[in-house]
Amino acid sequence: MLTLSEAKIRIAKLKKEIDIHRYNYHVLDEETISPAALDSLKLELFRLENDFPELITPDSPTQRVAGEVNAKFKKVVHNRPMISLYDSFSENDMIEWENRNRNFFNHRLPDEYYCEVKLDGLAVSLHYESGLLVKAATRGDGKVGEDVTANVRTIASIPLRLREPSIKEMVNIGLSENEAKTFLGVLHNGEIELRGESIMSKAVFEKLNKKYQKLGKPLLANTRNAVAGSLRQLDSKITAERELTFYAYDLLIADYHRGEIIEQRYSADKLANLLGFKTVKQNRVCQGLKGVFEFYDYIAKKRESLPFGIDGTVVKFNDLKMWELLGTVGKAPRYMMAYKFSAEQATTKVNDVVWQVGRTGVLTPTAILEPVNVAGATISRSTLHNFDEIKRLDLKIGDTVIIERAGDVIPKVVEVLPNLRTGSEKNIYPPKICPRCEGKVERIPGEVAFRCVNKRCFAKSLRQLIHFVSKDAVDMSGLGKKVVEQFLSEGLIKDAADIYNLKKSDLLSLPRFAEKKADNIITAIASHKIIPLNRFIYALGIRHVGQESATFLAAKISAEIKRFEILPSDLITYFNQVTLAEWQELSDIGPVVAQSLYDFWREEHNLNLLEKLEAAGVKAVLSEQARGGALEGKTFVLTGTLTSLSRSEAKKKIMALGGHAKESVVRDLDYLVVGSEPGSKLAQAQKLGVKVLNEEQFLKLIS
Repeated sequence: MLTLSEAKIRIAKLKKEIDIHRYNYHVLDEETISPAALDSLKLELFRLENDFPELITPDSPTQRVAGEVNAKFKKVVHNRPMISLYDSFSENDMIEWENRNRNFFNHRLPDEYYCEVKLDGLAVSLHYESGLLVKAATRGDGKVGEDVTANVRTIASIPLRLREPSIKEMVNIGLSENEAKTFLGVLHNGEIELRGESIMSKAVFEKLNKKYQKLGKPLLANTRNAVAGSLRQLDSKITAERELTFYAYDLLIADYHRGEIIEQRYSADKLANLLGFKTVKQNRVCQGLKGVFEFYDYIAKKRESLPFGIDGTVVKFNDLKMWELLGTVGKAPRYMMAYKFSAEQATTKVNDVVWQVGRTGVLTPTAILEPVNVAGATISRSTLHNFDEIKRLDLKIGDTVIIERAGDVIPKVVEVLPNLRTGSEKNIYPPKICPRCEGKVERIPGEVAFRCVNKRCFAKSLRQLIHFVSKDAVDMSGLGKKVVEQFLSEGLIKDAADIYNLKKSDLLSLPRFAEKKADNIITAIASHKIIPLNRFIYALGIRHVGQESATFLAAKISAEIKRFEILPSDLITYFNQVTLAEWQELSDIGPVVAQSLYDFWREEHNLNLLEKLEAAGVKAVLSEQARGGALEGKTFVLTGTLTSLSRSEAKKKIMALGGHAKESVVRDLDYLVVGSEPGSKLAQAQKLGVKVLNEEQFLKLIS
């Protein structure tokens, strides 16, 4: 959390940076930063101002709508401000929005929302008098826009005269007969304003760029910029060539308040259809935030197949009377929120740079970031490739940077924002000694890489880690040799304990790591924190201690400690109490193994590792080979989902008590353990007369 003085400095720099890019885009028609990165800066400013409301000033970008009037066009004063929206990017953001509204209103709010597709184009206001189009204007700064009437008249989906709906049609969409008659009176003799988004379809965009390429003309950058440029043409013929489309999203009726004549946003959308306008057919009424989230997921899946570009959804109270009651705060309304898709770019801070040591000893820099959501994933690390890339970016520790991640591509730093520097940033230098083995680091002649010259640096660590996760040791599924080598190369882990501290955001920064693969790895790691004692001892890689010796030691320790769960610190205490002579007296150990055991438990490096494992939640349980346990000789099959422990944890506890976990139901099976939603095994067991245990009975048995 920043102090007040730190927040004041950061807010001032953010406001200046945002204004530079907004002016470039909205006035000069130049995009000097991606919309996603600009949104990220605005979101940071908005959150800081929420934390420090005393620092909000009238000139803050959060307090006004984007854009300024271009001197080339006549000014148009909006009858009612064309306010902008606050953005949210997660379910938590939407929950906070709903809670803020409840706190403000201090009363139960309707939980019916109207959810709309958020088109990525240019907002336009259309004014009709007695049903005829008389004026069209851009949003501008929200109060004053640009007169683009001549250009808008070229858009075929905009009616020059409003269609007159029948009373019956209006009643069918929710208006009463009196409301329908009142509306017709305004249509004939009053003013009606339609607001909506002017867009360019994907098909038209591709067609025009193919045409311009053949003619040697500059290509259109994207559909959003193409619309802005089209509507601000001085020659309406060029606008007509662009084949723009208009979708209505708001309807204002003369001087009537929201909720008068038309009570629901849903009905307003349908009335716009009856007047002759396109509306997005996917828009719909949703019940509560659960329905909002389902709509968001539905639209996200359809995004690529839609004929136009979108950047999220807009969530509005369906009850239009609530719009007047909730009002606005700052530049935006309380009664609606833009619920945007996670951007492929975002801004964040570089908190540190660490150097990873690869298989060949090459050192690669990685930026440690303040966690930020990019393309639906939380990113906390980003590769910097090499020291030359750091110099090219002019990157310093403490800089605000733009991060990019598209699909499953590795997150990368694409730009530094030097205007946001405070003077406390630190230069980055390549290390002189290896961060893993403290060996000498040299720059490879003729290359950009730095390398550790100790040839055993990487190999020794890799062997130890592969042994720890191997099938005969911890048996951590999904962590094969290549994955472990990748984790080590990327600097995510240095020892076995680091494996248990990996987060999903760490894995998403790696090549070939998609969401599902990352989820599977994290789940596998979490399910292997409880380890049979014999496997745990073997996994530690004590010199000369094989599986048989580990099994013997586990049985001896179990008999003496007499506890089901054994912490790494318990083992440290136990082994430190046994003298070298006592180990040497054991016929199953021998002098070589005895010396190795004695030395291992007195080396500081090994003790530190055990302490780290315990801090990560790792513990050992009685050996799979334990004899004389409560379940000795008993066989079990598990079906369904257990709530208090995972299936793998249940199997390990069964084996630790001398029992056996099987996969198939057979006649001589002792127990079938049943969780929620069991499969066909339950019917098979009942048919064969096998004893069935519920979860509570099973837990009592193994306790």
